[in-house]
Amino acid sequence: MTAVTVAALCAASTLLLGTGYVLGRWRAGRAGRAGLELGTPVERATFHTLHTASLAAPPLRAGLTEDTARKAARRLRSLLGTEALCLTDRESVLAWDGPGADHHERRAMQRVLQMLDSGRSASVRTECQRPDCPLKWAVVAPLTGEDGIVGALVAYGSRESAVLVRAATEVARWVSVQLELSELDRSRTRLMEAEIKALRAQISPHFIFNSLAAIASFVRTDPERARDLLLEFADFTRYSFRRHGEFTTLAEELRSIEQYLALAGARFGERLKVTLQVAPEVLPVALPFLCLQPLVENAVKHGLEDSTQECRITIAARDAGSEAVLTIEDNGVGMDPAVLRRILAGERPGSASGIGLPNVDERMRQVYGDEYGLVIETGVGAGMKITVRIPKYRAGVHSQR
Repeated sequence: MTAVTVAALCAASTLLLGTGYVLGRWRAGRAGRAGLELGTPVERATFHTLHTASLAAPPLRAGLTEDTARKAARRLRSLLGTEALCLTDRESVLAWDGPGADHHERRAMQRVLQMLDSGRSASVRTECQRPDCPLKWAVVAPLTGEDGIVGALVAYGSRESAVLVRAATEVARWVSVQLELSELDRSRTRLMEAEIKALRAQISPHFIFNSLAAIASFVRTDPERARDLLLEFADFTRYSFRRHGEFTTLAEELRSIEQYLALAGARFGERLKVTLQVAPEVLPVALPFLCLQPLVENAVKHGLEDSTQECRITIAARDAGSEAVLTIEDNGVGMDPAVLRRILAGERPGSASGIGLPNVDERMRQVYGDEYGLVIETGVGAGMKITVRIPKYRAGVHSQR
């Protein structure tokens, strides 16, 4: 989780608690005036407020649309205890909960447009002339996102109230935090998709050409092996270019790696020696898509393409309590640690390692935190060993089939 996301979550928690207290006092005061005996009215009302807010949050985390506004408006109205409430964007009313929509909706946007000029909450008289309409006052509070004001929350009451102004403003701030978190989620998703596309682009046309050439060489001499390799090639490309899911399972990723190694073995023959040591209990663990395959490709490149010696690659996955620990080790040409640091820092984008190592390192840190970046041991002529630690359980990380 990035620092920005953590800060936003902390802000959301602070706003939620502050809003809960303000609304708790507001609701408790209303209950007291109604003569209700609740025992500890502020505490009970605060807990009720927090529960209602938790129900309103999920749709808001999907952004501000007609559908999400409609789902959230009823909860937000209950949260404030107002006669009516509406949510708008900068151009129109997205959702209305409560009476008065037939004659107040157009006026609501007039008030919102006035608020957009000042950027501040305002309490205004509705000027409604209908004697049976309870909507006499409105509090218009801005909703903000990364690009400024994106809409408004308008809470309606039967009388002017400074407490309602404060409560509506706090709720609007809390809604704004949810909208900002939804933007962060979308940004994170776009970034992950861009990085996966970059990895797909790294699947070299030379590799595809060489794989097909190797398969073709077996068509006459060993038709059965040629058929098996074609199936491996089809499965490998299907997995690598699939279009859904940021995450996969270790079992699926290892299966793709086996297919890649089978194709590499058809090209390099006896020069490639692979050892797999996998604990069955870690196979269901979820991890970022195309997270291990680039590391194996890197091992093959430095062990075979950059050397004339026999290449030995060991891939191990073991259970380490709350984590799965994976290591990918080769006896290839290795690398100067100083050069490796520059590659991971993105200072050598044209290096022989391409974008695979820094891409995987960055995605691991984004998903799990900086402590889960790649650990790489290497030296010139000493091969390379990459260690990857993956938490078995992490919120938001699950395979999507």
